[in-house]
Amino acid sequence: MSGLGKGVTTSSIAKLLQLADQKVSCIKIDPYLNYDAGTMNPIAHGEVFVTEDGGECDMDIGNYERFLNQNIPKSHNITTAQVYSSVIEAERRGEYLGACVQIIPHVTDEIKNRIRKIAEEEKLDFLIVECGGTVGDIESLPFLEALRQLRVEEGPQGVIFVHVTLAPSLDVVGEQKTKPTQHSVQELRRIGIQPDFLAVRCTLPLEEKTKKKIAMFTNVTPNDVLSCHDANSIFEVPQMLYDQGIMDSIFTKFGKVGMVNASANWDKWNEIAQNMVNHEDQKVKIAMVGKYVTLTDSYVSVNHALKHAGAKIGKSVDIDWIDSESISDYNILTKYDGILVPGGFGTRGSEEIINTANFAREKNIPYLGICFGFQLAAVAFGRNVLKLDDANSTEIKTDAKNPIVDLLPEQKDVSDMGGSLRLGANEIIIKENTKAHKIYNADSINKRHRHRYEINKKYIPEFEKNGLIFSAESDGGKRMEMLEIPSHRFYIGVQFHPEFNSRPGFPEEVFAAFVKAASEK
Repeated sequence: MSGLGKGVTTSSIAKLLQLADQKVSCIKIDPYLNYDAGTMNPIAHGEVFVTEDGGECDMDIGNYERFLNQNIPKSHNITTAQVYSSVIEAERRGEYLGACVQIIPHVTDEIKNRIRKIAEEEKLDFLIVECGGTVGDIESLPFLEALRQLRVEEGPQGVIFVHVTLAPSLDVVGEQKTKPTQHSVQELRRIGIQPDFLAVRCTLPLEEKTKKKIAMFTNVTPNDVLSCHDANSIFEVPQMLYDQGIMDSIFTKFGKVGMVNASANWDKWNEIAQNMVNHEDQKVKIAMVGKYVTLTDSYVSVNHALKHAGAKIGKSVDIDWIDSESISDYNILTKYDGILVPGGFGTRGSEEIINTANFAREKNIPYLGICFGFQLAAVAFGRNVLKLDDANSTEIKTDAKNPIVDLLPEQKDVSDMGGSLRLGANEIIIKENTKAHKIYNADSINKRHRHRYEINKKYIPEFEKNGLIFSAESDGGKRMEMLEIPSHRFYIGVQFHPEFNSRPGFPEEVFAAFVKAASEK
């Protein structure tokens, strides 16, 4: 079933291979008909992860980047729509020479070609392919068939199958049940795939008798049934799998002789993984006030970035997710060490976010606003300090008298929603003698964007006269990228999305500065 942890299992296996000095990358296959994740509701699907090259991808791409500490291009997120679009376009160009275009071989060949192209162009030792969805789903069948064909074509020393499955423990009986795994593997074998490994999700470590029973009914050895039990941190999972001998098995199955001694790599990774475990005696309490907080995966990269920053200073970050629509008494925010407003779109809950940004300013509570949180912090300042009548964003009120935030000029004639935002990494110039410059210790940085609206430049002189400065800009000064209030303990807004650049052991700088300021409150 979905949500078991395929992304973490994929990332962990990739990390183990990387630690063994192998060149590795990951692909995420999403069988849905959306071209990419850009138009999907984060409450239903989790966050939209933005790649350096401007892809709007599944959040598992973020997991791969955080585990491997390397950028993953948008081509590594393959969807049904992308595959079918390519096949249909090729058919229109007459490339199939009059053939009747079918799922097999044309669609499956396109899937295999995309996978092989990435492996060859990036000269990888290993490519880990995560196939989303659930075994038996109609939409994922062409992908599983393509992967089955890959195994036939490349041989057992070219392709390994890992199946992530479930062994629930029923409170009534108190034993680990193997039937869900048995049936899942039966379904997989029915469509022609025999797994080499079973990564079995369970609450407590798999008992030996459970492993043997699963192995007997699924045609794998007990050593290849891996216990993926609950851990304190997802970054402990590589060690968990390593301790069960997965690396010896992988290298044996692939016919590779011996593993590289990578103890130095392990030392660095173990230090990072251990620092990510909660520091219970040292806590920083952060209120995350957002629009999609009913599903914490909506802001998974922000959650991770806060924890990376906390780990760096030896503190545990406790996050309370507060639905912006539900706030009526803003005094509840005084119990927090810091307030963070993440990205979002649309009018719902926006007035409360404006009030939250103003409350943080008035009460001198460390504040970090990202994208929407940056824009509405400017609106809050316009209303409450500059006393501008009807100050707003035209995203919220199209006919606002004082449009502090307005549509990007190049967006005015855009009608399509998908893939039409300002996306990906852009160079940002930081002004000297500002908090921003001190935080990044650089004159320029490259950060990822995902927005359609921007600060209206005509209000900037008035802002700066009254104590709020715009400390970074891009596109030759056309776009404002950071704001700050120098007299405040910590009040920073960023138009870009710094959370996508944060990695375990290497926290993104503005998050590190925010959590440090919050810890000192």
